[in-house]
Amino acid sequence: MKPDTTPSRPGRTALRPSPAPDAGSTGPAHTAEPVRTAEPARPRDALDRVTATVSELWRSLSEWWRSRPRRVRDVEFALVLTVLSFAEPLASVGARFGDLPTRHASVLSVALTLGQTLPLVLRTRLPAVCLALVGSSFAVHQASGCPQTFGSMGVYVALYSMGAYQGRLRRLLAVPSFAAYVAFCVVLDALGSPQRLDDYAVFGLALAAFWGAGAFVRARRADEAERRRLTALAATAAERGRLARELHDVVTHHVTAMVVQSDAAPFLTASPDRVTEALTAISGTGRRALAELRYLLGVLEATGESEPGQRAPARGDLRDLVEQTRMTGQPVELAEEGERPSLPIGAELAMYRLVQEALTNAVKYAAGHPTLVAVRYGRDRLDVEVTNEGPDDGRPDDDGPGPARESAHVSGGRGLGGLRERVGMLGGDFTAGPRPGGGFAVRAGIPTEGAS
Repeated sequence: MKPDTTPSRPGRTALRPSPAPDAGSTGPAHTAEPVRTAEPARPRDALDRVTATVSELWRSLSEWWRSRPRRVRDVEFALVLTVLSFAEPLASVGARFGDLPTRHASVLSVALTLGQTLPLVLRTRLPAVCLALVGSSFAVHQASGCPQTFGSMGVYVALYSMGAYQGRLRRLLAVPSFAAYVAFCVVLDALGSPQRLDDYAVFGLALAAFWGAGAFVRARRADEAERRRLTALAATAAERGRLARELHDVVTHHVTAMVVQSDAAPFLTASPDRVTEALTAISGTGRRALAELRYLLGVLEATGESEPGQRAPARGDLRDLVEQTRMTGQPVELAEEGERPSLPIGAELAMYRLVQEALTNAVKYAAGHPTLVAVRYGRDRLDVEVTNEGPDDGRPDDDGPGPARESAHVSGGRGLGGLRERVGMLGGDFTAGPRPGGGFAVRAGIPTEGAS
């Protein structure tokens, strides 16, 4: 009987033929040994890895590009397009409309090419002026029969920018733009262009499509800004409800305690020491109530709809908050970096509540340990960090009650979970946890664009 020599499929178990037994052997015959062949790598796995790598690279490049100032991006884009317009092989690639006789390259063609690329530095600040300059250069370039150039792509970018960034008179400016295109077609026809009416119509629709694409992107951005505004309004409404609950707690708890202690004081006249203790307790309760009301009224004013000049600015509120905490005996330092811009209400309130809650936890669990409040004001982002050098296990110190432990500093929020929810609603990031060298850190990055 011959062994099976059929090639095994990949990934299957093949049988290796056993050697024939000796003629004089009386032992059992050897059985076939299984041999497993290695499975080849699937092409789909490699494709998935390449796709993931390309996606990650594209995301990194997009984030880097968006992080740069808009004016710098416009200048860099215009310079890159200018260089490509004179670099082979893209120099001779571009829009060609009218089919007029082509002339040799000249100083005029170079100047008209620059007129189609360099004005793009204004495409986000003055899109109408950018379109007028680029469109005029494009029309003269085509009517003069200049050689094709990659710089003609500038007219498409200018049209897109007109739809995406023009803030006022967008619909009104469409009328002179259409009239300019009609005049351009008339001039081409007068110069002997073989193009027909339907050719002019198709090219006009292509130009209008770039304008429409920009308008679509603008509408999407407006919808996103409106969604953020509504989200911030919902967060403000929730904050007002929470403040009302806290105010109710202050009235029902502290004031009731003061009334009970005052009513009991006349029955303690026989023991002067106990009267003194009762009066001290009443005084402490009243001070704590006043401190809570001061916090609540200050934040309630910041969440109201009063004019910015009618309420204390966030910088003053933050310094007052740090100073009040310092008066309890807690060593607190405030460090501010950068020039403070005009903050939206949502970002301003989130910053105040985060610092308030972090300082409250520092007083409760790290009394007497140095605490640092660091605020960095960026162009479109606000970074807040509160760190302390105390214990990080959530338990009070073993030093016993001290001035900070008996202070009037109270919590103004729902804890770290509430802070994470508030910052997340504004599109920011929040982290809190023990520090490697001991202590605790609370960090948050709050966007200042659209956080109204």
